[in-house]
Amino acid sequence: MRKLVALPVLSADALSSVAYGPEAMLAILVPAGTTGLAYSLPVAGVIVLLMLAVGLSYRQTIRAYPHGGGSYIVAGDNLGRVPGLVAAAGLMIDYVLTVAVSIASGVAAITSAIPSLASDTVPIGVAVIVLLLAGNLRGIRQAGVLFAAPTYAFIAAMFALIAFGLADAADHGFQPRPAPPVAVTETVGLLLIMRAFSSGATAMTGIEAISNAVPAFRPVEWRNARTTLTWMVGLLIAMFTGTIILIHLSGVVPGTRETVLSQLAHLSFGSGGMYVFIQAATAAVLLLAANTAYNDFPRVLSLLARDDYAPRLFMRLGDRLAYSNGILLLSLAAALVFIAFDGLTSSLIPLYAVGVFLAFALSQAGMVVHWWRLRDRHWRKSLLFNAAGCLLSAVVFITAGISKFTAGAWVAIVAVVLFLVVTLRIRHHYETARAALRLRAHTVELPTHITEGPLPAQRPSFTHPRPGVAEENEENEELPEEVRHLSVVTIATLDLAGMRALAYAASFQQPVLALHISVTEEEAERFRNYWTLWGDRLPLEIVVSPYRATVAPLVHYIEALHQQHPDLTLTVILPEIITRHRRHQFLHSRTATRLRRALRPLPKIVITTVPFHL
Repeated sequence: MRKLVALPVLSADALSSVAYGPEAMLAILVPAGTTGLAYSLPVAGVIVLLMLAVGLSYRQTIRAYPHGGGSYIVAGDNLGRVPGLVAAAGLMIDYVLTVAVSIASGVAAITSAIPSLASDTVPIGVAVIVLLLAGNLRGIRQAGVLFAAPTYAFIAAMFALIAFGLADAADHGFQPRPAPPVAVTETVGLLLIMRAFSSGATAMTGIEAISNAVPAFRPVEWRNARTTLTWMVGLLIAMFTGTIILIHLSGVVPGTRETVLSQLAHLSFGSGGMYVFIQAATAAVLLLAANTAYNDFPRVLSLLARDDYAPRLFMRLGDRLAYSNGILLLSLAAALVFIAFDGLTSSLIPLYAVGVFLAFALSQAGMVVHWWRLRDRHWRKSLLFNAAGCLLSAVVFITAGISKFTAGAWVAIVAVVLFLVVTLRIRHHYETARAALRLRAHTVELPTHITEGPLPAQRPSFTHPRPGVAEENEENEELPEEVRHLSVVTIATLDLAGMRALAYAASFQQPVLALHISVTEEEAERFRNYWTLWGDRLPLEIVVSPYRATVAPLVHYIEALHQQHPDLTLTVILPEIITRHRRHQFLHSRTATRLRRALRPLPKIVITTVPFHL
């Protein structure tokens, strides 16, 4: 991507948080009355310093990880397995709440302009989640123009609002208007200030997105990514600062029926076309920000599955080349959270800060260790920036965890602990299964090469069947000697389960063909070398599937084999792992069921499984 396209695509989440970050901070200070609101500017100033420090620290991350450095990767590489998983937990919570909070804030922008829809907040939000689910399952990707228009429209709307508001304030000598009277229910104290700070800091959500997507830039990738990050942080600081100053000068306070941005737009432009434009741009960019999580959440989940910390089904790409299972899980989790908190942004914010800044802190701590180990040119300066970002992020995380514990932060903390326990248990199960399935020298022999019978002379070509093939070769064998067999054994890895399936197929004394699906040509060559090492006693066919799909390539291959040898009865044999506990079964492939469903329409094909009990 060019920088002008990458900026709106990757910054929608961060920039849109201006729509709810300042309001979340003020909502904490309002119960303390005028005295509490007087702290809005100092607290906002500290948040701006935090934005600057974290932005500078992520510039160092981009330099150190030019191929993309998400919190899970950085923390895992430099701090170890458990910190990496904790960072991943923070990321997963962040992405779920990005969907819930962005949609809640976007719906609030709509209901502020159309108050009659206020009672339908939850149904509208759930409907938006369903639309995002449907769109992403169909493989909709981040198109530059699609993402650029709403983000640039929101930037234009915010700067127009800030410029007009400051110009109007200049006519009055920048004298703040008195805030409307509010009931004082709290006193100003350290805990109140801490809560306001942690709530306002949610305006930084999404600031790490550019460091995750460095390879998406045009060359030189890391340099363009750092430039784009600088633009994003600059815009974020300018919009956040301008909004806070405008709120201070106008005397606007958060309300339950209308957002702060809507109140500011009403004061500046009335209810005319400019007000509608601001509200529409705000709603559009917030809903767009929710969609960014649909790209990052499934990707992180696939990385966890690759490392055996999540079920391997999350590595599977759907027919539209999207991580369908991860998208479904994100939609379900976001919908449940949205419904549980009645679609209220103010109720969701306490959960948000914990996950975001936990991931920030661990990522920056990992970078401190990285620079200390590497000690290359300018390592001291880079370490200082990352240490400052780590310290400030940790302060926000601890502050949010303590000050908002009873308000909902405990949910996020419990979710992190549960995530850690579950992922470690999943890894333990996979390690146990791998040990049970591992081949050992001189303990397993491949079946002998069976040369009698009808083996395919060449790899089948993937063509459509000739007209009349099915009619010419109907399933009319009535005697055993009329049935001509070919067993196709699908082998994912050379392990005891695969050896058992091959032995079972060879026991019929009929032709056997081993079939392996590889993700890359390199993996295919590696598997071929393993096959040769273990005897190369059966013919092997390898199909390369670069999108990690397994069922579709298997179906295509078997269909082509059936078309070229319609006289054969193909028996597709799959090894199947049977676990001792039912709860572990979903951690293993369910290919047999899906393959049986896909091949059922074809004649003369039999699907059978050979169980291997762990």
